[in-house]
Amino acid sequence: MAEKMSDETPNPEKISDETPNPEKINYESPNPLAPSNDEESITAHSKDQNRKKQMKCLLYIILFAVFQTGIILLFVLIFMRMTNPKFRVRSGWFIDAFNVGTEASPSFDLRMNTQFMVKNTNFGNFKYKDGTVTFAYKGIPVGNATIEKGRVGARSTKKVDVVVKLRSNGLSLNTRDNELGSDISSGVLPLTSSVELKGKIHLMKVIKMKKYAQMNCSMEIDINSRTLGNIICK
Repeated sequence: MAEKMSDETPNPEKISDETPNPEKINYESPNPLAPSNDEESITAHSKDQNRKKQMKCLLYIILFAVFQTGIILLFVLIFMRMTNPKFRVRSGWFIDAFNVGTEASPSFDLRMNTQFMVKNTNFGNFKYKDGTVTFAYKGIPVGNATIEKGRVGARSTKKVDVVVKLRSNGLSLNTRDNELGSDISSGVLPLTSSVELKGKIHLMKVIKMKKYAQMNCSMEIDINSRTLGNIICK
């Protein structure tokens, strides 16, 4: 019996081997699915960044809409304010012989170098077609000047020189004997000039609008000084 009991005495080495090792104990989180504080801060930062991007996009859209509206209003104002260019007689001087009759035998045959002016106050170029300026005495044509087609820049003035022949052979005998004789006696020949240049205002090669450069001028030829003066245009 004593031998059996001694055999069953527990071995201290085995007991120590079965003692749980604190380093091997796995202390697991009671809720492994719950997010950590770092994950929450990252999520909040990401949402804040997305919100800022959305605000920036909205701001850009508003600024672009305001810019477009301003451009449209600017174009509308420029387009609505387009006016007809002005076409005027600027000056004139006589070349070659200065042939003017007398009160008893009234007539005239003149060659005048005339300078015209086309003034364009619009923000677009003005392109005009050929035109003919008619010079008249007492409403009766006595000379013509051909204006060739051309172009006037935006908000600029163009000068055109043309030689005009002025002759009284188209006047009636009554006009010559009565009115022309009286004007020659006074030393002043009154004339008028008129024309309508048809063209278009070109704005940025996109907008084209029909406009007319009209002329309605009156002037006087001083027979004694052989000069053109008192030019009035409407």
